[in-house]
Amino acid sequence: MKAFLITTLLFLSFISVKAQTIPPPPPPPPDVDQVEKVDSSRYKLREAEPEFPGGLDKFIAYIKANFKMPKNAGDIKGRMIINFIIEKDGSVTNVKVMRGLSSDIDKEAQRVISESPKWEPDLQFGKPVRVAYSVPITLPLNSEK
Repeated sequence: MKAFLITTLLFLSFISVKAQTIPPPPPPPPDVDQVEKVDSSRYKLREAEPEFPGGLDKFIAYIKANFKMPKNAGDIKGRMIINFIIEKDGSVTNVKVMRGLSSDIDKEAQRVISESPKWEPDLQFGKPVRVAYSVPITLPLNSEK
């Protein structure tokens, strides 16, 4: 009986000692300078934002000058959100309406953004890269707030 108790106590003490081992330290945090890629050709962290020729004011003026309200749109008011890609050469591609107002107005917004002049591209490590860009458009365009 004594042998059984001693064996059991040794076994239980061995298990409790084994269970109290120190876990390995967590991995170090990622380097701050490390760039997190969204996919193979777009980045989340950027050195320089893409810019429309002449800046944001010229971009707004471009939209106001080129956006033609469809005749059957009536008095639709609201805000739409357009996403697009600015390529390495500054061209605009992959224009999508994320939040639209009507199919005719959405198509017109896509047309205006698609035909915009080349932008100054985004820079990463001094080289131009593709970047996703989003812009809100509030209708009617002639209202100033």
